This record gives sequence, C-alpha cells and structure tokens, in this order.
Amino acid sequence: MKAAIIDLDGTLVDTMGDFVAALNLMLRELRYDSVARADVEPLVGKGSEHLVAEVLKLRAATAVKTHTLGPGYIQMAAMTAYQRHYRSINGQHSRVYKGALEGLQALTARGVRLACLTNKPLAPAQDLLAAKGLAGYFSHVFGGDSFARKKPDPLPVVRTCEALGAPPSDTWMVGDSINDALAGRAAGCKVALVRYGYNHGQPIDTAPHDLLLDRIDELTNR
Repeated sequence: MKAAIIDLDGTLVDTMGDFVAALNLMLRELRYDSVARADVEPLVGKGSEHLVAEVLKLRAATAVKTHTLGPGYIQMAAMTAYQRHYRSINGQHSRVYKGALEGLQALTARGVRLACLTNKPLAPAQDLLAAKGLAGYFSHVFGGDSFARKKPDPLPVVRTCEALGAPPSDTWMVGDSINDALAGRAAGCKVALVRYGYNHGQPIDTAPHDLLLDRIDELTNR
C-alpha cells in the first residue's frame, strides 16, 4: 500500500448528530416539522443538495399546508438555511470513531500517503477535520465541490490518486457506502469498507469490496 483515500462522514467521524441538528434548525426556520436520526441516516452520502432535497420531500405534506411558495424557491431557501446552520454547529454533535485516529497515526508512521475524499463540501469538511484533530494526517482534502462530479463517479478518486502521486492499483479507497465502493472499484483501487457507517440504510457487505473493517486501524495489517 502506497496510499489511502479515506471518506469522512460515516467513516472517520460519526456526523449524523450534526446533520440532524442543522436540518432541524433549517426546518424550524421554514416552519416544517422536525426529522429524527432514523429519517436522515438513509439519505446521507450523496452531498448536501441531495440531503436537503430528500428531507424536504419527507416534509412535503406539511409544506403544502404551510407554504404557498414554489418548490424551487423553497429548495433554494432551505439550502441557504441548511448551510448557514451547519457551519454554526459543525462538529458539535459528532464524534471520531474508535480506531480512526489510531489508524491514521499507524498509516502515517508507515509512510502511507493519505487523502480525505468526501461528498461533503470542502470548507465544512476541512473545518470538521481540524476540529476533531484529524487534519494534519492528510496531504490533500477534497470535497463534493472539488471536482466536476461526486462519488460514486470514479473521477474524484482518479484525481485524488494523481494528487497523491500513487497509481490506483497501489491505493486503497476506504469508506462506508456503496458510493465509495463503486468509485474506488471503477478507478482501479482496492476497496476497504467499514461495517459501522451509514450506507443509505443498506448492508455494507453487499457492496463490492476487498476488505471489511470493524475499525480503520485494522487496515494497517495490510
């Protein structure tokens, strides 16, 4: 292993509490009913725009009763509110998974080049890594707005391998969802998936992979 590309939400950090808190602040501002973790968990992993749009769909019945504004305006207002609230609480309701920090430390000690690749926008991703003491382990951090396409498209993984100076065949894609698995496999990387992440509420072992992990530090045995 020369390099590893590691996902953020659901892989390094359990950020579901942040998502739920920011979404409910957004919904309150728009006079919609709140959502619970169980509502949000299957929706995470495809970027903020998808998350906000799907949450609005969940509250469509309430929206019809309380709003006369068009759906396009509501979507725009919701996205603006969500981004503002997420920035204000980023990291406050999240925790680093057991084995994540230890894994980054061990991989760094072995000389493995590390990058973080997430579908979360770059700015909040960088802020979260810094807040959790993880930023210093990555030579590169890329978000969902860093490239023309997001995971599961292989483009972000290919570009991240180029930034790391490592061929995909010598690089592991580490994540928690089918998006990570498909992007890594299509780019030519080996794929390691953690069992504890989100994966849209689906069993992770059904996604293509070379290795399943209970903790990221298990990857150091490779």
